[in-house]
Amino acid sequence: MPYRRLPNTDSARMKSLKSAYEKGKDLPPFKLAFSANSFRKMQMLLPQFENAISEHKNSLNLQAEKNKEYQKRLKKVKLYISHFIQVVNLAISRGDLTPETRNYFAMGEDEKKVPSLITEEDVVWWGEQLIKGEQHRRNKGKNPITNPTIAIVKVHFDKFMEYHNHQKSLKDRSQRAQVNLNERRSQIDGVIQQIWNEVEHTYSDLPEEMRREEAGEYGLIYVFRKNELSNATLFQSPRIEEIG
Repeated sequence: MPYRRLPNTDSARMKSLKSAYEKGKDLPPFKLAFSANSFRKMQMLLPQFENAISEHKNSLNLQAEKNKEYQKRLKKVKLYISHFIQVVNLAISRGDLTPETRNYFAMGEDEKKVPSLITEEDVVWWGEQLIKGEQHRRNKGKNPITNPTIAIVKVHFDKFMEYHNHQKSLKDRSQRAQVNLNERRSQIDGVIQQIWNEVEHTYSDLPEEMRREEAGEYGLIYVFRKNELSNATLFQSPRIEEIG
């Protein structure tokens, strides 16, 4: 015996709801297979659900689009941070700077390796340390480190931070959109289940095949089990595509 399957994608939810919505618009309340209360809920929640889907999709698309330029900026500032530290280490190796110079940049005096710049947090932290450290050196009358100078490093760091903060805001927006969509899905699933229960109750006295056919017009989806497929096919309204 086939069983009904509630929609498990947003596309399927929308198709099911719109099938029921069209019935609600076309039929007078006394001929409708579900209650006026359910129809009012659907009228209220359907546009909210559509907007939530659209906002979630748009926020993800914008985040992905801006991420391309962000990754370029991240790669560039990593190079400048790395090169600045390498220049400091080379100058110390030549004797042009003392090992104590590394202390200005939050490095140990004997630390000769370029620090890890794996995460964005690493890049932010080291960028800030280099800028503060070189400013401190210059305030003490020390000669500037060049090729690159800290001014050039700061230009790329500031531009990176601009993109970094913007990307973070886009990520926060996407997360808010996801939370809102999840809430709307929960509400929509409740309305769909309520409508389906009412439709099945309305047609409960009909023969099984006729009951499925009438219910299918309201967006209900029935699925045959594997051992039933040899004698039957998946039945659904022409408006509803197979799910799963």
